[in-house]
Amino acid sequence: MEERSRRIVETAIELAEKGGFEAVRLRDVAADAQVALGTLYRRFRSKEDLLVAALEFEVENLEQAFSARPPTGSSELERVMGFFELAVRGLLRRRNLARALLKAVSSGDPELTQRMAAHHAHIERMIVMAVRGEVTRNGKGGLLDPDPGTREGRVAETLNHVWYALLMGWAGGVHGQATMLEKMRVSAEMVLRGSSPGL
Repeated sequence: MEERSRRIVETAIELAEKGGFEAVRLRDVAADAQVALGTLYRRFRSKEDLLVAALEFEVENLEQAFSARPPTGSSELERVMGFFELAVRGLLRRRNLARALLKAVSSGDPELTQRMAAHHAHIERMIVMAVRGEVTRNGKGGLLDPDPGTREGRVAETLNHVWYALLMGWAGGVHGQATMLEKMRVSAEMVLRGSSPGL
């Protein structure tokens, strides 16, 4: 992301953390980022577009933290839960921002579909590596995309669906972070046990 776009996204993140989704008004973002409103619109066509970019920024930070210190543990479940605990600390540490990001991604905007698919792929990639207990990289130094047809790929896809549902429940006030992690643990245990060969 080039410097001006990054400044715009960082400003949106600050405003969302202060006042949630409603506080991210594009005119205010442009003023606080010290760019012309037209400059902002050339990069981001809506508030949702801008907040999805902020989510991508946050997930990039999560991937860097995961890559630097991947979850350890003697079992798949321990490592997978290590990832989800890292994700909670990384993505939900700023509650107003997290709720704003989740509201943006649930907007149903068809033009954001491809970017949301990429976001889910990032999460699934980290889950696969947690299951395997190893970080694998592509030729550019980034994390290697897993094969969705493998057992680990199917596990990651299923757990990502559960994770997303639990995130939306958290954002809506249905449960807190501790309950979300406990539900995630139960789901991960069931999925991993059910996907094991011979069962």
